[in-house]
Amino acid sequence: MSNFKETTRAQESTNAIERLYVTMRHLFNRGFYKPTGVSGESLKNALLLLRPEIYGSIAEEKTELDGLIYVLDRLPEGIHECRYINLTSDEGYASSHLKPIIPPKRRRNCYRIDQEQMNIEITRGRSDIYDILTHLTFLFIESQKIADKVLIEETHETIRDWKKLEAAATKEKLSQAEKETALIHTASILGRSFLEVIDIYKKLGRKSDPERFLKIIYWLGKLAIEEETGGEKRIITFSTLLRERLGHHIHGEQWANTVKDTLNKHGLLQRPIHIISANMHSVMNSLYAKKALKNEFPENGSLEIYEQLSQEGNNKLQDKVTAVARKNGMIEIDDVSGTNIDVQIFDMAKLGRDACCYELPGGIPDAEKPVIFVMDYAFGEQAYETIDELLKPYRPKDKPPVFLDVASISIMGKAGILEGGKGDLMIPNAHMFEGTADNYPFQNELSGADFEGNGLKVREGTMVTVLGTSLQNRDILKFFHDSTWGVIGLEMEGVHYQKAIQSASKIRKSIREDVKVRYAYYASDNPLETGSTLASGGLGKAGVKPTYLITDKILKQIFNSI
Repeated sequence: MSNFKETTRAQESTNAIERLYVTMRHLFNRGFYKPTGVSGESLKNALLLLRPEIYGSIAEEKTELDGLIYVLDRLPEGIHECRYINLTSDEGYASSHLKPIIPPKRRRNCYRIDQEQMNIEITRGRSDIYDILTHLTFLFIESQKIADKVLIEETHETIRDWKKLEAAATKEKLSQAEKETALIHTASILGRSFLEVIDIYKKLGRKSDPERFLKIIYWLGKLAIEEETGGEKRIITFSTLLRERLGHHIHGEQWANTVKDTLNKHGLLQRPIHIISANMHSVMNSLYAKKALKNEFPENGSLEIYEQLSQEGNNKLQDKVTAVARKNGMIEIDDVSGTNIDVQIFDMAKLGRDACCYELPGGIPDAEKPVIFVMDYAFGEQAYETIDELLKPYRPKDKPPVFLDVASISIMGKAGILEGGKGDLMIPNAHMFEGTADNYPFQNELSGADFEGNGLKVREGTMVTVLGTSLQNRDILKFFHDSTWGVIGLEMEGVHYQKAIQSASKIRKSIREDVKVRYAYYASDNPLETGSTLASGGLGKAGVKPTYLITDKILKQIFNSI
């Protein structure tokens, strides 16, 4: 009986996700919506029915605090003050007097047009739109909770707690006593304890703006109150150019052409190429750090070196490694296409004596030495757009197309794990796409055995590519894990990468059919465990070991296969 209830709940949650995405696509095609309108309410109701783990107590009367921090880290500073939010394509705002606002945890350019309007550039595809609209819907739900708590229905007057918060949030400087008094009133409004409110006050506060938390709560409530009492509606719009351009690979094509132009310029187009999707430090550090920092770390093992390099404030160490890399074959391409995907190219023919921490077999002519191509993480569907364009032949003017000799493609990333904890490893043998019949089994060159004896738990099996990590719900994930699918984890790009790889190698024949693929993920969270979701915070130092362990295995396989 209990299994039946769980399955039913999983089905309800699946339907809620489908409704969210159908509604979002409809609103995008329509061009605008109001959060308090019929469509906005449909989004809110679906999210409340879904109750994603990352948003904690979203469906309860009290305000969700951890989810609030998570969302604010992914939206531009000041968006809580804006009544008008406009999603645009890259429409040239960088040439204006406006300075881009980049959220701490999302690479997207945003522009505060005036006191009431925020424009957000969408250059990374539909996944970016879904991510933003989901987070905005969370904010609208929480803001409505505040308004419902502080408004006296019959008179449209506000309660005393709100008036005290308003006075504190609009004052330039608060004494310790005034601050604590304001937080007591705020705790009452939010349905949280004073200690909980003090904790989030400290997390959101900055040296330049210690009262940031009070201002955020005030503005969230203020806009909802004005909407309720004065009819001043908040509006989300999608620009005409965005609606015309989305889905046409404009940014991905520009990015890929820049990359292939650079390869051509350096005479690397027809060399064996090993593509790695990873961060912008682990491959470079793995290749050069131990040799570059041998004086600073004469006895320490590589893990201690990588931990030191990953700490903020150790810029001198990282600069030294970067300088050695540049002298020994590294070419950097900073993104200007709007994809926000930077690139590092490592020409293994330009390695100086005793510079690299891995060895190529002897006797290989320079013209056959590999090129290691590292691209920064893509976001959701953007993975298909970028890899699909990259694997197409290079077409120089008035010359026949040049097909890239792609020997391997390796994907390393963070993912949610369904059995285990932060830092544990997942080695997939198939990706399935949530909500569709798309399944992509593949031969993974990496296996669980490659990572045994390193003190980390390793899971092997199917990974599910989800439409958005912020929509994941315990019942759906439990179904994926417990059913015959045997899903070990969830992420947002795997299906999109594999779709592009298979179409290029097996259908278009633009790369070799026997291209080797490697996928490995380390756990950033476990959404099935309370307190272990993405909203609970990052990996910190715990992420160093799995990151470099995976990188090392990928590089060893590349060097050993030559």
